[in-house]
Amino acid sequence: MRHTRIVTLLLCLLMAVGAGARKKVALVLGGGGAKGAAEVGVLKYIEKSGVPIDMVVGTSIGSVVGGLYSAGYSANELDRIFRSQEWIDLFTDGYSIDNLLSEAVDSPMSALGKLTGLLDVKSMLKNYGIVKGDSIVGFLSRLIEEKGGAPSWDSYRAVAVDLKAMDEVVLRSGSVPMAMRASMAIPLVFRPVQRDGMLLADGGVLNNLPVDVARNMGADIVIAVDLTQNKPDDYHPAGGLMEKDYMKKLLERVPWVKWVVQRPDREKYGQNVKDADLYINPRLDDCSVTSFSKVDYMIAQGEKAGKKALRKLKKIKKKAKK
Repeated sequence: MRHTRIVTLLLCLLMAVGAGARKKVALVLGGGGAKGAAEVGVLKYIEKSGVPIDMVVGTSIGSVVGGLYSAGYSANELDRIFRSQEWIDLFTDGYSIDNLLSEAVDSPMSALGKLTGLLDVKSMLKNYGIVKGDSIVGFLSRLIEEKGGAPSWDSYRAVAVDLKAMDEVVLRSGSVPMAMRASMAIPLVFRPVQRDGMLLADGGVLNNLPVDVARNMGADIVIAVDLTQNKPDDYHPAGGLMEKDYMKKLLERVPWVKWVVQRPDREKYGQNVKDADLYINPRLDDCSVTSFSKVDYMIAQGEKAGKKALRKLKKIKKKAKK
């Protein structure tokens, strides 16, 4: 009789624990350069819905928005950052392209000298990128410090790619600002980040919408914000060519050729879009990765997409509690 009571008590305790547990929700933010402003607009409605976000995974600008959000910045605070900060200055290590063009009219030789120093072609070829990115790291570090420190790696991931091996790298330790910097390092524009013998660059090369990374972290529900506008078509590499011995040897020796021929990012992107529980894709007509002058418009478009998804977000909130 006593044993029966003990078993019954244990069952009741287990049921109580199970009833209190809820499903883990992940927010996945895709890459897209300046278009990341739209993610800020979407975040406003995610906050409005009350959906609990347990983890954030980002690629490229998504890793920046996600890292700052994980550090404690609200959507409204991120809105002010995007609207007030001269992003183009950061992307050129502090020198304004507008100022350079104005100077070119008044003093062509002076402007030419600065442009030569800015581009530094020899350095670009040696270091795989034009812009050092020091200003961006400093800016992100200051923002994180203002919130009292970096977010926990238990709930944040940044996706990058190792240019040496052309392998996807999920960053889960170390400096968060440097992880953001590595994840957003567009090849030949930003110099890659050297770490553990790797050359880390923009994760969008292999995984621009890392829903799979969130699943591997244990996410039960995934909300994905995708900045891609022109969806990649199904890609089928030439099977006969790939079977040639000389092509196999080339693919083994030159990882970039393998990426160009096989485009593994396209297949993964399609799978990740399908695997998201809620897929949000703001409409960003005539916007590109360099459309820094259209921040207001892109945030507004993100708000529209978030508002459209609000009902589904509220359903996810209820689902997460079950």
